[in-house]
Amino acid sequence: MKTRITEMFNIQYPLVCPGMTYVANADLVAATANAGGLGILAIGHLTPEQTLSEIRKVRSLTNKPFGIGCALIMPGARENLEVALNEKVPVINFSLGSPADVCKRVHDYGGKVIVTVVNAKHALKAEQSGADALLVTGHEAAAHGGAVTSLVLVPAIRQVTKLPIIAAGGFGTGGGVVAALALGADGVAMGTRWAASKESPVHANTKELIVKKEVEDTIYSKNFDSIPCRVMTTPNSKKIMSKPFNPVRAMWRAYLAAREMNKPLSGIIKDLFKMGLEQTLTVTFYGAAVLQIKKATIEGNHTQGVQLIGQVQGLVQDVPTVEELTQRVMREVQEALGQVNQLAGNAQSSTPAAPEKITRIA
Repeated sequence: MKTRITEMFNIQYPLVCPGMTYVANADLVAATANAGGLGILAIGHLTPEQTLSEIRKVRSLTNKPFGIGCALIMPGARENLEVALNEKVPVINFSLGSPADVCKRVHDYGGKVIVTVVNAKHALKAEQSGADALLVTGHEAAAHGGAVTSLVLVPAIRQVTKLPIIAAGGFGTGGGVVAALALGADGVAMGTRWAASKESPVHANTKELIVKKEVEDTIYSKNFDSIPCRVMTTPNSKKIMSKPFNPVRAMWRAYLAAREMNKPLSGIIKDLFKMGLEQTLTVTFYGAAVLQIKKATIEGNHTQGVQLIGQVQGLVQDVPTVEELTQRVMREVQEALGQVNQLAGNAQSSTPAAPEKITRIA
């Protein structure tokens, strides 16, 4: 199946495993690449040494294109990004920032840049910075999706840019792929669906919950890490999302998170001094949330942890391998296209014939 996304990134299918924190590791990224999609390695929670190790592990598991993803606003992001640039990773995906210098450096070694956006303003800024493609994240998505649903957001951004679009948020089936293409996208990212695969590092307890939960079982609020965020509904997430986060508690938890991730405190303080108060609080809240994400995702602990998840969890019924999942989605694409073509044919055949011209006789 050829789209601008498959041709740009030299992949077989327009399917992307996005850079989900603690989920998109080297094994899942390589499995996605080997199955014909594009895997994006999450590096935001890693040290530079861990980033280098994961990048090289991906390359040991596949010879196909892959990418890395990070939020540039976060402490340590620049150091991790520098590792990826030095390693000449084929695809760089970033969010919460739009430095043109990154695009230039990636293009200098022949790589491509995907910028994650949630509105048309961000899309235009990314295009002006030299981005090659956009990851358009709708309201249905896990974590920091936009305020507008994918059904409206994708065509809205298509109206203002000609860049290839990867649609994210609400996609987990072949029918979703066809719908995204009809809306103007060139590919889809299926984070929640890929998280519930055998190669995913997500804990078995959490995968079981994903299968059991319904589409309604999520909470969307800024009370988790100060940025509107979608998480799985659990007793703990209900409690956390019920009131605004206390900055003092956030700072303490951010410190604990930094220590657990082996991030030097001196480096983080240096980064924070460069930021304003609002951005500093945003980073602090995010750092505080990292430990809770890890507890749910990696440890399967939902008493203390919080799981980032999309509404599409309600469509997840099993935990297949990435290869099985990819082939299933592509079969569903063909089935959905067949249904659409059949409906179009039926509509055409049922259209009343134009009336014959009547000649009036005086």
